[in-house]
Amino acid sequence: MAQDKGKASKTEAQPQEQAQQAVFGIEKIYVKDASLEIPSAPQIFLQRENPQINIELHNAAANIGDGVFEAVITVTITSKIEDKTVFLVEVAQAGIFQIRNVPNEAIESILGATCPNILFPYAREAVSDLVTRAGFPPVLLNPINFEALYLQQKQQQQAQAGNGDAGSTH
Repeated sequence: MAQDKGKASKTEAQPQEQAQQAVFGIEKIYVKDASLEIPSAPQIFLQRENPQINIELHNAAANIGDGVFEAVITVTITSKIEDKTVFLVEVAQAGIFQIRNVPNEAIESILGATCPNILFPYAREAVSDLVTRAGFPPVLLNPINFEALYLQQKQQQQAQAGNGDAGSTH
């Protein structure tokens, strides 16, 4: 009988331990927005010069429920020949992620680095597909180390905060 009680207390403790375990899960990955503009078509297709490509990347995240977050990376590609825009492609790749029982500092890191790392290959494919369907050679985005970008951004924020504190004392 005493052994049965010991087993019962172990099984009661396990659900409590499981409830406290960190949880990270992908609920949904989707294209939130996509646009393609070819303002100089059809004449631009007759150009033989190689265009200049400019790439911009932004990421954002928001809490959309209890332990549920939306992360979005937006990739904007602008292709120009001299002052004429060849094409402009923008893709907002999004994901809904479940993050539970994780310290706030870690949530920020997950949303700033881990989620964008998961979303980027999908954004890369969407950009390449849109550009190819527009009749241009594919634009293949190089892999991006979002962990390094996140750490760099945090260091810049800390440096700015440090400079702001030093400036306020004078």
